[in-house]
Amino acid sequence: MFDFIDLKISDIADVILVGVLLYQIYRLLKGTLAFHIFLGLALIYWVAILVKALEMRLLASLLGQFLGAGFVLLAIVFQPEIRRFLFYIGKGSGIGKDNFWKRLFGQVDTSSNLNDITAELVKALQNMSNTKTGALIVLVDTVEKAVFSQTGVSINGNVSSKLLESIFDKGSPLHDGAVVISGGKIMAAGCVLPISENPDLPKRVGMRHRAAVGISENLDADVLIVSEQTGKIAHAKKGKLQIGVPPQTLNDLILNALQRSI
Repeated sequence: MFDFIDLKISDIADVILVGVLLYQIYRLLKGTLAFHIFLGLALIYWVAILVKALEMRLLASLLGQFLGAGFVLLAIVFQPEIRRFLFYIGKGSGIGKDNFWKRLFGQVDTSSNLNDITAELVKALQNMSNTKTGALIVLVDTVEKAVFSQTGVSINGNVSSKLLESIFDKGSPLHDGAVVISGGKIMAAGCVLPISENPDLPKRVGMRHRAAVGISENLDADVLIVSEQTGKIAHAKKGKLQIGVPPQTLNDLILNALQRSI
């Protein structure tokens, strides 16, 4: 019988930490193609255990060779997810953020008026929604903005509805790409985003929506989309897509996203 007297606090903490780690891995992979690959590898592992228990030597040997290279296979197959996981660990420390050092030395810049920026964004989105002008806007923090440095045209300008509408105008050479906003500034336009491979996405959504979901799967970003076909405003976050954001919630959604991106 199990002796509870030998159970240490460190053992309980060990189990809790492993549980938290597995849950975070599940959240990281959920809704992506990698999640189904992970399930397939887990199934092979359990089949290998069953085959070994039944003493099916030939099949056990074949599966043993496959599992013997397990860590190498995981590193190859899940390279983007492993990189993203390590990125989140480093980001979670907050040390890499500009504001971390500014707060440390009491130099936080409070001049940014997030309400004005939010109003400009809402105005631009509603105007483009009314004219059915397709748009794709990514809100990221200052740590993640470097991801887009090589994929678009640098802007580094103030957020204004007129500038955003001119970028996404059908006559603009940048209208097909994404606009990246970070630190209260338009950092770049015409950025290329990864396309989501999530098979659960509705078939009717276009490439803008799939690109929005794709970047939200890879980065902790809020992505706003205006449909060129319907004019509806959509929001992507952590691989989830909400089509038809109500006007009354759009302002709060953008303000919260901007507060995280400063």
